[in-house]
Amino acid sequence: MPDQIVSALQQNLRGRVIGREDPDYDAVRALYNGMIDKKPRAIARCVDAADVIAAVNQGREHGLLMAIRGGGHNGPGLGSCDDGLMIDLSLMKAVRVDPRAKTVRVDPGCTSGDVDHATHAFGLAVPFGIVSTTGVAGLTLGGGTGYLTRKHGLTIDNLLEVDMVLADGSFVTASEHEHPDLFWAVRGGGGNFGVVTSFLFKAHPVRMVYAGPIFWEATHAKAVMAAYRDFLPTAPEDLGVFVGLKTVPPMDPFPKDYWGRRACAIIGSYNGSAAEGEKLMAQLLGKLPAPIFNWMGEMPFPAINSLFDPFFPKGLQWYWKGDFVKNLSGSAIDTHIAQAAAAPSDLCLMHLYPIDGAAQRVAKDATAWNTRDATWSMVIAGIDPDPHKAEALKAWGRAYWKAVHPFNMEGAYVNFMMDDEADGRVQATYGDNYARLAAIKARYDPKNVFRVNQNIRPAT
Repeated sequence: MPDQIVSALQQNLRGRVIGREDPDYDAVRALYNGMIDKKPRAIARCVDAADVIAAVNQGREHGLLMAIRGGGHNGPGLGSCDDGLMIDLSLMKAVRVDPRAKTVRVDPGCTSGDVDHATHAFGLAVPFGIVSTTGVAGLTLGGGTGYLTRKHGLTIDNLLEVDMVLADGSFVTASEHEHPDLFWAVRGGGGNFGVVTSFLFKAHPVRMVYAGPIFWEATHAKAVMAAYRDFLPTAPEDLGVFVGLKTVPPMDPFPKDYWGRRACAIIGSYNGSAAEGEKLMAQLLGKLPAPIFNWMGEMPFPAINSLFDPFFPKGLQWYWKGDFVKNLSGSAIDTHIAQAAAAPSDLCLMHLYPIDGAAQRVAKDATAWNTRDATWSMVIAGIDPDPHKAEALKAWGRAYWKAVHPFNMEGAYVNFMMDDEADGRVQATYGDNYARLAAIKARYDPKNVFRVNQNIRPAT
């Protein structure tokens, strides 16, 4: 017999509903992280807010576990669930730029690359991440850091309002003026409070940037990381620049003599002229040995955001660990270098993304994102195409994190946490804001309908 739940959804949705017998089921349910394989009972491919309302109502009435997939980039696979309902928003991809108001309305299925493409025509950009395939919805609801953060703040600091479908199927707009408590919670509190069907962002003038990667041999990693640490507080906020421990990719156009060799990289984007950017970076480079290569140059802003997309296609094995970092001591740098050297794959990496500057000028209790006093958000990512390496990636990531965590703060960026993190880790991330988040959760989702996430439990 056909699945009754699939039939019920089909009667109520304009978009397509995919059940387990559908020939496209495996392709549609596939996740960005190939390490995770989940089999929902049904997939509701929503095309508008009305579809989202219908899907939430049907899921609730049938007692189904519900997972929300936006751009589909979630590391721990929280955009899907076993035996439940995947509410798939990936077909909702409209972007509307208002060049006069410098605002952008974005559908929840968009990636940052979709938005970059639309805004660049008007010489504007929204502060998103560093990879164009990242979904706007998950990035934003978790906080959002990237090349523009130092000057313009986190992604949530540029969010003006959201349209949402709540657990009871009602539709609301949340902003500073409407449902302000809900608006406070979604700015960093993840997908705990409802399904966002539209985001409104403020945008900033950005067109051509001086950007790109610089790689040094791993033997220079300590000098590079220390120089970067000391340089960052003096650098203009128009320079968004992060440091990482990586491997030189064994492929063109990278220098063949260095393929597969461990490296330390500085990757940045300066929102200004190439001449100014080159002069600025010379202040850092003049204190360091010659790099393997320096590919910083003038390019359109969308180019730097998509520069690394080819290395991270959908379906790779991923294991992430994160921390917030306030200080980077010499001992911490030594520990990073030692752990990175044991990486089991050429794609494994550690990045430190700056969250200083404008992000720190927002009060800790102004949004759900609590860690305004951090200097960096750290991610350790074990990555490889081979499923047989999954356990090795996990072991490396956990050992690396265990070694460096004593140097770091208690919480972590929720978008860099896997689903094996303990509840206490989520509470540590939100700190003094957690109690307020739990109270808002109890008001808007008292039965914890939206729990396939880094879950904030309703206050009792």
